[in-house]
Amino acid sequence: MQNPHTHEGIFQMSWVVNDLEEAARRWHRTTGIGPFLVNRHIPIANPVYCGAPGPVDFSTAIAQAGPVQVELVQQHDDNPSCYRDSIGKGSEGMHHIAMMASDYDAAVRHYEDQGFSVASSGLFGTVRFCYIDCRKTLGHMVELLEDSPSIRSFFAAIARAADEWDGAPATLLREL
Repeated sequence: MQNPHTHEGIFQMSWVVNDLEEAARRWHRTTGIGPFLVNRHIPIANPVYCGAPGPVDFSTAIAQAGPVQVELVQQHDDNPSCYRDSIGKGSEGMHHIAMMASDYDAAVRHYEDQGFSVASSGLFGTVRFCYIDCRKTLGHMVELLEDSPSIRSFFAAIARAADEWDGAPATLLREL
């Protein structure tokens, strides 16, 4: 049963890593993808973890890899989080797939109606997002992002960077 409120399918796959820079270099060396756009200490408004306020300090590095993005996430603090629920401190591994939701509330309900719970949620700028805990059936989380012009613009910049990149290792990591 496909969720009728998500569209365009999976556009991102994400891994929790110990060190963004080292992981980005490893991904580039192994797969050739890049550049990675780095967003450090991302401010999340109204962070919720397991139904209660749950701030977490994390950074991301994202690269376009054909039609799918590869996102690397590094958690900087020891706060409980959906990242640590899946990948213990000091370990690395796949954390989530991401999809855009044209009707965010209905997309969340689609998962809740199947018995899945929202592990974490908040606002990235003005964009609502959440992580649905689908580990028992998929082995990882599902991130839902509310479709909006601002999030599409952000992701388009990542795709543009990949299209325009000359492959130079010196420009592999680009700060946002």
